[in-house]
Amino acid sequence: MRRFVLALLGLGWMTSALAAYDIDQLMTDLAAQKGGRAKFVETRHVALLDKPLQASGEMIYSPPDRLEKRTLLPKPETMVLDKDMLSLERDKRKFTINLANRPEAQAFVESIRSTLAGNRKVLEQDYSLKLEGEAARWVLTLVPSDPTISGLLKRITVSGSKSQVRRIEYLQVDGDRSEITIEPIEVQ
Repeated sequence: MRRFVLALLGLGWMTSALAAYDIDQLMTDLAAQKGGRAKFVETRHVALLDKPLQASGEMIYSPPDRLEKRTLLPKPETMVLDKDMLSLERDKRKFTINLANRPEAQAFVESIRSTLAGNRKVLEQDYSLKLEGEAARWVLTLVPSDPTISGLLKRITVSGSKSQVRRIEYLQVDGDRSEITIEPIEVQ
């Protein structure tokens, strides 16, 4: 009987320890990340195409507001998000967009940047948040609360381990989706 009681107490302790991992703790863990470099593979599933499109390259995150994505394959492309400016360079052409003038685009960009920065306050301006799992393996679902965004995007699912984002999935309202897997190279 004593072993049974001890086992129940141990199970109760483990259950409460697992339940203690919440959005605030995840955001604290993410905010503690000092940035770094990672390899990525992006797979886009588009209804009009017979097979998915795939791209790969490197991402560099410098907290709190600089994110660089360098696509190497199938074609070189560089996208830099620095504060409110989004720059895209492709085929020797460069485009720059001020996101302050495009609130729906800014909300979309902030979904990732604010997740990486652990900025719950900014995320909750445009999304409802739901966390499942524990520190070693978590899944954060962002559902748009803004009608402009929810007209385009059904949800964003971000998953990872501790302070590392490992996968991001965007599911559009039309059923198209994009998955990005991330493998850290180094942490700053």
